[in-house]
Amino acid sequence: MKLRKGLVALLLASLVLALWGSTSSCAGDKNPAATPAPRDKGWVKRHEGFVTIAKKGDVDVLFLGDSITDSWRSKAAQATWEKHFKPLKAANFGISGDQTQHVLWRIQNGELEGIKPKVAVLMIGTNNLGGHKAEQIAEGITSIVKTIHEKSPETKVLLLGIFPRGPKAGNPQRQKIEHINNIIAKLDNGKNVKYLDIGQKFLQEDGTLTKAIMPDFLHLSAQGYQIWGEAIAPTVEALIKGETK
Repeated sequence: MKLRKGLVALLLASLVLALWGSTSSCAGDKNPAATPAPRDKGWVKRHEGFVTIAKKGDVDVLFLGDSITDSWRSKAAQATWEKHFKPLKAANFGISGDQTQHVLWRIQNGELEGIKPKVAVLMIGTNNLGGHKAEQIAEGITSIVKTIHEKSPETKVLLLGIFPRGPKAGNPQRQKIEHINNIIAKLDNGKNVKYLDIGQKFLQEDGTLTKAIMPDFLHLSAQGYQIWGEAIAPTVEALIKGETK
């Protein structure tokens, strides 16, 4: 009898461990780059500022992203912004340091309440490179695009490939970026998502990035913002008019 009870106890313990392991595995499979997440109090305050802007309405073009987008506010980018995007009723919801999961949280928590942009310009993912796999980052970007359309079905998304970084063409981060871009390029459906990779416009013929374009091989100079603005402005204007090709 004691032996039988011992076997039953052992079987029950094994079953509990198996179930726990299965649950842990499922939790471990959750993609952090596609799981909405906030940051610190200062970040939340900036987000709340964007929510206030959104509630006021009158935004036709919305820029979403990280520090590269955030820096459209900088003195270096000001002239290009005012020339190409300010006349289009553009708003800049970029926050320095953001990753895909942060942008996802922001648009799920008020930044698209009160506005129905004609175009959303999205460039995100470079800050995920160190901590997430290419496929995870691409899934995070996909989730953002999907959420934009859930919140604002009529919005056209201009999805930009992640910009190149690092001084030389053989940089491992460049290879990872290319892999991500190849995946997200497939989101272009000829209807409400337009994919555009302008990365080559920042590079020399041999693939070199110069400090004149990206002083730290990541963030853009005034010349870099001019290249960016001129590269996408015609597409933004076409999408506003309803053209998707």
